[in-house]
Amino acid sequence: MKLVVLCALVAAAAAWPNFGMMADSPGGASDAQKQHDVNSILWKVYEEIRDPHLKELSQTFDPLSGHYDDDGVSARRLMQELNDERLLEQKHWFSLFNTRQRQEALMLYDVLEHSTDWDTFAGNAAFFRVRMNEGEFVYAIYAAVTHSPLTQHVVLPPLYEVTPHLFTNSEVIQEAYKAKMTQTAAKIKSHFTGSKSNPEQRVAYFGEDIGMNTHHVTWHLEFPFWWDDTHEDHHIERKGESFFWVHHQLTVRFDAERLSNYLDPVNELHWDDMIYEGFAPHTMYKYGGYFPSRPDKVHFEDVDGVARVRDMLILESRIRDAIAHGYFTGKDGSVISIRDSHGIDVLGDVIESSTYSPNPEYYGSLHNTAHVMLGRQGDPHGKFALPPGVLEHFETATRDPAFFRLHKYMDNIFREHKDSLPPYTKEELEFPGVTVDSVSLSNRLETYFEDFEYSLINAVDDTTDIEDVPISTIVSRLAHKDFTATGVITNSNPTEVMATVRIFAWPKYDNNHVEFSFNDGRWNAIEFDKFWVKLAPGQNSITRSSKDSSVTVPDVPSFQTLIDKANEALSSGSDLNLDEYVSGLGLPNRFLLSKGKSEGMTFHLVVFVSDGSKDMAVEGLHESTSFNHYGCHDGTYPDKRSHGYPLDRRVDDERIITSLGNFKAMDVEVYHVEKEE
Repeated sequence: MKLVVLCALVAAAAAWPNFGMMADSPGGASDAQKQHDVNSILWKVYEEIRDPHLKELSQTFDPLSGHYDDDGVSARRLMQELNDERLLEQKHWFSLFNTRQRQEALMLYDVLEHSTDWDTFAGNAAFFRVRMNEGEFVYAIYAAVTHSPLTQHVVLPPLYEVTPHLFTNSEVIQEAYKAKMTQTAAKIKSHFTGSKSNPEQRVAYFGEDIGMNTHHVTWHLEFPFWWDDTHEDHHIERKGESFFWVHHQLTVRFDAERLSNYLDPVNELHWDDMIYEGFAPHTMYKYGGYFPSRPDKVHFEDVDGVARVRDMLILESRIRDAIAHGYFTGKDGSVISIRDSHGIDVLGDVIESSTYSPNPEYYGSLHNTAHVMLGRQGDPHGKFALPPGVLEHFETATRDPAFFRLHKYMDNIFREHKDSLPPYTKEELEFPGVTVDSVSLSNRLETYFEDFEYSLINAVDDTTDIEDVPISTIVSRLAHKDFTATGVITNSNPTEVMATVRIFAWPKYDNNHVEFSFNDGRWNAIEFDKFWVKLAPGQNSITRSSKDSSVTVPDVPSFQTLIDKANEALSSGSDLNLDEYVSGLGLPNRFLLSKGKSEGMTFHLVVFVSDGSKDMAVEGLHESTSFNHYGCHDGTYPDKRSHGYPLDRRVDDERIITSLGNFKAMDVEVYHVEKEE
């Protein structure tokens, strides 16, 4: 799944083509056919299926007659639930944090994941599309396409064009309905929530950026907390550590945006303290009403059926106690040491908590429960029967500034563990014979806001009797000018060596223009890039484009463009080549730089080159930059080093790092340029 940048066009549903199955690839269909079917099954997901073939399948396919690698156990279980009328009704809100609703969505995921051919996969998708809750269905499809070997080359449509309500302000949705009812084409301007009287409004562009929202939900699809190795075909390496790192990066990036807007870094949340910032989401469910608001300055209350505030304090205390002792206790009483580079992985599994947690009954699920606790503070006792809050959806969670307070709280727990580990020694950090001579940038680093348009066709109710009219919204989003970095690296060894180049940057000054210490700065470091390269003996000039950063991904085509490309490939018999967009793990390319300031904002840029032969977990990393930043397709993580290495551990004496020949630092300015009206 990828983040979208192309403008969305109106879909001509009445002219939806009908392509028969094409057995050109494993699974019983060509990549183009699979892309077409996934497009068709997600198009207007709250309405009836438009594709004639899939519509017929929805009425004639028998899930019990499909081909599965679990002998049909998953299909029989879901069919029993359906026949017993135990499934959530359609046109009702769905939240992954609702245990029963998640179980139902994962029942369908299991059916799709265990399908061994495309006829079975597509047949089940069509059959359950018209019988299951739409939110559960969409989640199951996205999870299955993400993980199924049948769909390795399928690009998922952007979620904000499949379920626009979760990404678009309610005022815009209402305007879209008006345009639909009057059959008037419309391009509706979106605005960020809040007003200028609210300081948090200055950074709303970050939390409400649909590309960043999609990055967040995509990560949780690729690394779901419910992933169980006993039911899946592989183990996801370092899932807990990646949970820490992706949220740590969101938190430090948010702090950099705050400093760009003359705000202090966000303060952590405390269970026994006040939630100072209220939040009015200005978003609504397709069915289920508006997302709840939260007033300013409220104290945490117990949430009925979820947890007490006291429970959260106890869980936090148990986790901090484990960090202080240097080990967790497994459910079988075993001692699991965390005083090593693997400890952060165990801690991440515990805090989230995922099925990988060694003792969830004792250490609980701090992160997931916290999301629900915070999301329900507008109606903690169910007095008003409000639907789940924005924090109970990965698509909407970052809209609430309290999301970053919550994750700063957890980030500080992670830092407590990281700071308990011994600093790296000079011997551990050296790369003998390799020296970074110089680093330079191609041009001034500039950011700006640009308009982005996406379709709202799927936001409004529909009928096959009336043709669609173009309805879209235009939202402002942060972007930056492309740039390249050039490093001159000398290899004094007599032979070629493999090197890993790691690039970070952090704001040099706090909001009072006091310089951050190296130790505080390195914890707030934003990862810019990481790549492998072979260094020939002598001097090497390495040039790297910002567009190639391994922490970002290119924007994928709009839903309509994916439809057009699949239809064109099927009609012409040509190959459908969308591999560039298959993995959506990463921030948008345009989001690499923080906003900066009009007069320039100083960042401390550091480049560290380590021994790639010792770092690589898989071969060929120097030949391609398309590896998945958070892991390979089979769950293997490509880098043996810890996330954030060598800045992940405390630095008691910065000279140990700064005196290294394989380390180079420089100050750079990031300028924000206001768009001329």
